[in-house]
Amino acid sequence: MLPSHIALVMDGNGRWAKKRFLPRTAGHKAALSRVREIIEVCVEKSIPALTLFAFSSENWKRPKEEVGFLMELMLQSLHSEATKLHENNVQLKIIGERSGLSASIIQAIEEIEVLTAGNTGLHLRIAFNYGGRADILQAVQKIVSEVTHGLLSIEAITEELIGRRLLTADIPEPDLFIRTSGEQRISNFLLWQLAYSELYFTETLFPAFNRKEFQQALDWFANRERRFGKISEQLGENNA
Repeated sequence: MLPSHIALVMDGNGRWAKKRFLPRTAGHKAALSRVREIIEVCVEKSIPALTLFAFSSENWKRPKEEVGFLMELMLQSLHSEATKLHENNVQLKIIGERSGLSASIIQAIEEIEVLTAGNTGLHLRIAFNYGGRADILQAVQKIVSEVTHGLLSIEAITEELIGRRLLTADIPEPDLFIRTSGEQRISNFLLWQLAYSELYFTETLFPAFNRKEFQQALDWFANRERRFGKISEQLGENNA
């Protein structure tokens, strides 16, 4: 059994670099190779959706030099990876707040989203300047606006409706959540969407999270019994 949507917090880049007496920026550069590898595996296995947490709305609090480097790395990656993603039939969307990003990054985001919009393979989402609470807030604001303008009744507001107003509305909710580096937190990532996700935590720092490590996470998921509130015997009845 493979997940239909994997959500991944790519944590530990700075610690990976520090262990090697390198600047933190070296860890972020090394992480790019792992991102490519994980995308390749998802494409090979026909996993429908992958969401990567690249930059949270709280990451602006980091040192100015590191934030500047991450912004430049994002810009370079959007330009360098666009053609390969398109050739591999990957549809890319950047989810998160775009205010505060430079005009050059916003333009690069719009260009790659247009380029890959019609692709039908892996639905890749990069959460950049993203926060789970902000995602829920913007969904609520949309719904309130619709109610205020008479386009929606209060009685029509359901969990499904809220889900359709989130930034991930066009892909399934994550089956599998992965966080590297030993931290065991959600960290304001896809808070609504992770309600029934299987949570996988590994001590491996993200720049070392290679194909083998990723496969171990997939194998762990394959052995999970997903009950969604039911008991094991009921699942057996459904499969009988």
